[in-house]
Amino acid sequence: MSHGILISHFASGDLLRSRSVSDVVLTGTLDVPAPPQRLLSDWDREISSQLMLEAGDVEPMPLARARTRWPDYRRCVQAVSDWTDALGLPGVLASSDVALMACRGAKYHYDAAQYGGAAFCNLFMSEDKGLDLHFPHAGLRIPLQRGTVVIFDTGQPHGVIRRGGTGFDAADFADGKDCSQVFLTWELPIEDAHVTRALRIDFDAARPSSARPDEEQLMLNGSRAVVCPESGRWLDADD
Repeated sequence: MSHGILISHFASGDLLRSRSVSDVVLTGTLDVPAPPQRLLSDWDREISSQLMLEAGDVEPMPLARARTRWPDYRRCVQAVSDWTDALGLPGVLASSDVALMACRGAKYHYDAAQYGGAAFCNLFMSEDKGLDLHFPHAGLRIPLQRGTVVIFDTGQPHGVIRRGGTGFDAADFADGKDCSQVFLTWELPIEDAHVTRALRIDFDAARPSSARPDEEQLMLNGSRAVVCPESGRWLDADD
């Protein structure tokens, strides 16, 4: 299916509101210190023994515990805050929820069915392992390394794939390969005026006569949006 009319229906207070989906991706590389070795070892144990990530999985990590062994955590957060402020998003990061995540690659997906009211801001803390964050519809591949930072619309399909690869291949993330990535992620409120302007979001974008879902949902040409996990292309809802 070709790209058509993409609409995110998201919870705004007690209402369900509609908005456009931005193809703007803001990215940079920040000078952040490497996490200490004992924290990296903690992460490796958590990923291997607790999360047991399979190829393409993205799962949360315990942030509170990590912070006790991460003396430069505040420095990393400040670097992202300074970057977002410079982009015209003053104070947005400080008022946004933050989480620690890990992935073993990532199948192509979007997050607007759960987070339609947000944009994501991610700071990657792992070293360069030959992986790219790929936004197929925006035509953008971002090499992942420590300090890579990115802001994007949760309705924008994305995946983490092998550098030079054409799509997600589970064989690139087989057992025994060092291919996990750990990153901090913030939920930036999409209705914040600064976020709206930076991502060029239009609200109440659904036509009055168009189908309206009963819950948060990303819709393409009036039907639930479905993305191919291997290629990132849009599929018919019945595929």
